[in-house]
Amino acid sequence: MNRFVPQMKLYRHINEVEKSMKGCVVALGNFDGFHRGHRVVIGEAGRLAKQMNVPLALVVTEPHPVSFFAPDRPPFRLTPFRERIQLLEHFGVDFLVILPFDKELASMTAQDFVTDILIQGLDAKHIFVGYDYRFGKMRGGGNNVLSYMGEMEGFGHTVIKPVVAGIEGYAGEICSSTLVRKALLAGEARKAAALLGHWWSINGKIIKGDQRGRTIGFPTANIELGESQQPLMGVYAVRVLLENDSQVYEGVANIGQRPTFDKRDVLLEVHLFDFDGDIYNKHARVELVSFIREEKKFNGLEELKDQIERDCRVARVVLATTENDRDHLHLPTLEEYLVRFPEGFTSLYQI
Repeated sequence: MNRFVPQMKLYRHINEVEKSMKGCVVALGNFDGFHRGHRVVIGEAGRLAKQMNVPLALVVTEPHPVSFFAPDRPPFRLTPFRERIQLLEHFGVDFLVILPFDKELASMTAQDFVTDILIQGLDAKHIFVGYDYRFGKMRGGGNNVLSYMGEMEGFGHTVIKPVVAGIEGYAGEICSSTLVRKALLAGEARKAAALLGHWWSINGKIIKGDQRGRTIGFPTANIELGESQQPLMGVYAVRVLLENDSQVYEGVANIGQRPTFDKRDVLLEVHLFDFDGDIYNKHARVELVSFIREEKKFNGLEELKDQIERDCRVARVVLATTENDRDHLHLPTLEEYLVRFPEGFTSLYQI
């Protein structure tokens, strides 16, 4: 995974947006996880931007408003900020405005947000939002405000209807970040990926652990979960991308508290197959492919070693299965989205 240098333009203040970028089509939202519903909002905005020959812009906030208002809430983010930028750029967004969510922004009325950010800051020609989008002080603004002010100020406004899942166990439910979290908490990594439209991953820097794995022949790369949503604890088949390394590695990972050693903090420990190298302090992206078993306590290192050997055999079979092929689920580009939906996204069930 080569060090990421974004080509998509990033603006951390609305006053930084260059004149050449204004007069754009804008999609509004947080887009945590960039799931299939988000893809439709941005994809349809991108369709119109191409037709109008203007830039495609996104306006997001950082940190997430929930983190601002409830800082003690358990981690819930599906995509760390860095990965979200990568996903959006890959899709084909021209520029991203990242508004700092602070007291000033939290107290801004919906009308002032439209005037200061969308009109004066971006000269937006058309706004795309999801059906449940809310903004402004105390979430006081919604599509009613955008529709009214659009008529008054001369910009267009499109609301994307709910995108409904056709995934077994979630069929008929509306695609949402909440639904993805529900799947992860149930250990349904493959279904979470299907809802997202790409493999869900945990991102972070590899840190030194207790190094017990080396003593039994299974060295691990250890990563703290940070702000990432904690999935069901247990053992997973995984794929790993390392910083400054284009190869995709396969392996087995444990997410949990390591009860065999009386630990309490939650850690991601990854054993890479057929790998020998020093990767401490490197950034890694660990894609969860399939849940293998729940975490449990063992009676000594030999019992643990035997179980890890069995886990590795299972993980190799899982990762070799066709439906778990990495390319089976991949994030499309805007061009691929437009080819799939040449007439626009009209059916609730087209995911």
